[in-house]
Amino acid sequence: MSELVTGEAVALELRPARLPSRALAVLLDLVAAMALYVAVTIALVVSTASLDEAAQTALSIATFVLVLVGGPIAVETLSHGRSLGKMACGLRVVRDDGGPIRFRHALVRGLIGVIEILMTFGIVACIASFVSARGRRLGDVFAGTLVVRERIPVTRTGFVPPPPPWLAGRFSELDLSAVPDGLWLGVRQYLTRMQQLDPQVGWSMAERLASDLAERTGAPVPQDVPPAAYLAAVVQERQAREARRAFGNDAAQPTALASSASASAAAPATDGSAGTGRTPTAGNAQTAGSAPAAAARPVGRSEVVSEPSGGERRPTESPGVSAGERPGTGFVPPA
Repeated sequence: MSELVTGEAVALELRPARLPSRALAVLLDLVAAMALYVAVTIALVVSTASLDEAAQTALSIATFVLVLVGGPIAVETLSHGRSLGKMACGLRVVRDDGGPIRFRHALVRGLIGVIEILMTFGIVACIASFVSARGRRLGDVFAGTLVVRERIPVTRTGFVPPPPPWLAGRFSELDLSAVPDGLWLGVRQYLTRMQQLDPQVGWSMAERLASDLAERTGAPVPQDVPPAAYLAAVVQERQAREARRAFGNDAAQPTALASSASASAAAPATDGSAGTGRTPTAGNAQTAGSAPAAAARPVGRSEVVSEPSGGERRPTESPGVSAGERPGTGFVPPA
């Protein structure tokens, strides 16, 4: 990338075109111009056969100047820097400040191009473009222009792996305001490519990035959390906060539901029954009032029955339990 500064002090990141793409674009332009020149010359020879030799020579010179010099100037002016070859190669001529070129820029480029491209067969233009840091030929230097790439190859964005479920919401109180964008970019690039790295190299990179992130946030990395998992969890927390700022609190509800479901699955709930010591799971819950559940229920536990008329559900207790000795029901709401 080449950083250009406009007149409004705005920095632009443009990718200058290099010698191979520019040479291909110039070659396509020359082929098109020569084909047009030959066609116009044949038409003039046929139509001016009755003229003398001096008039035919003058017409030949005028045709050369108009087609091979004036043609590229007119095309670049009208198309704002996109000739036929440049459109095919995805290039464009712009000013040094990133703006579109005008007639004077195209005129200077075209006149100097006659010398460094047509008369020297492109040798001078190739040398100047190869030496220049931004691939500019002499016409670009005198005209104050630059040839840039318009079509940049699209790279596939790597998938950032999610953190382990047991880390969901653990860093919700972390202060991320002091973390610079460059560090976020480095963490994201590491997470998308960590499967391609050597294990030892990846581990050392994760430790270094986690240390830098902890230094910016002011909170140390937990000892029981691997560095890569810590980075993934913090990145997910940042994305959740950005989603809440952009779309409101409703955007964070799916993440909260997923986190609660993961926590319920990872940590089994303890039974509230006194003296039973059992840990029921959500998958073993059966309909109240069924025969197997009643047979397996210990004495002294409260049960829930429904009225035949579909009224309000009310708890009933076994006869042997007094009101002061009611044990807990052990009901766990579904996740």
